[in-house]
Amino acid sequence: MRTSVPSENRLGTVDPESAFDDQDKLSSRDFVSSLSRGLSILSSFSRTSRKMTLSEVAAETDMSRATARRFLLTLVKEGYVVTDGKLFDLTPKVLELGFSVLSKIGIWDRARPFMERLSEQTGESCTAAILDGLEVVYVAGVQAHNIISVGITVGSRQSAFYTANGRVLLAAQPEDYWDAIIANARLVPRTQYSVTNKSEFRQVLEKVRDEGWSLVDQELELGLLSLAIPLRYRSGVTAGAINIAVPSIRATPEMMIETYLPKLRETAEQIQLSLAR
Repeated sequence: MRTSVPSENRLGTVDPESAFDDQDKLSSRDFVSSLSRGLSILSSFSRTSRKMTLSEVAAETDMSRATARRFLLTLVKEGYVVTDGKLFDLTPKVLELGFSVLSKIGIWDRARPFMERLSEQTGESCTAAILDGLEVVYVAGVQAHNIISVGITVGSRQSAFYTANGRVLLAAQPEDYWDAIIANARLVPRTQYSVTNKSEFRQVLEKVRDEGWSLVDQELELGLLSLAIPLRYRSGVTAGAINIAVPSIRATPEMMIETYLPKLRETAEQIQLSLAR
């Protein structure tokens, strides 16, 4: 059992674990006011849920305009805030601050039983992914036991542009960021069906955003159909995306929409409810 007295480690510094045993004894010299103010800036956007001017941020955080400006420009440089010269807003990078916490509480562990049930019902593989820059990272997967099946390794990455999961997650980004996303898109064709025109890709994102799902028909790999929808918390924040991948010899695009989309939506709803418990 640890005591509340900070211990010395072999390097002669305070052991960080024991240093936080008694948080009531936090002294003023241990308090980093600049970090606290930076967090206050980020929290102000969460409270207002809107873009703000410099003056509005200063008022929300009870800081002077000069102080708020320094913190905002630092956050812009670090990629957590974006500005058009007048208005400031958070970027998706702030989600990284909470992802390690979400991982620890087992969000994807909770999702897996529902994904397994979906795979059993459909006889097809199911994966979950998150967005990392312009790539998707697979964080959970259930492989169907078929002679021909789609296998994805957890931790593996793919371009977000030619995966159903990726398109769902890109379309979920604020439209203000779409210009930058498309400008940086490397639309290198994977098959003869791959979208390579950036204007056409914007139309793809608009369609995905409006319909709430993405169907990729052999754009990533010949003979592969993939259908994905966003997985959201009850607050509406997107946690990731889940999909069903099916060899084209067993399905058509119409079948994917008519048969698999309702099951995928039902699974996402069940996962969402489980996260709220």
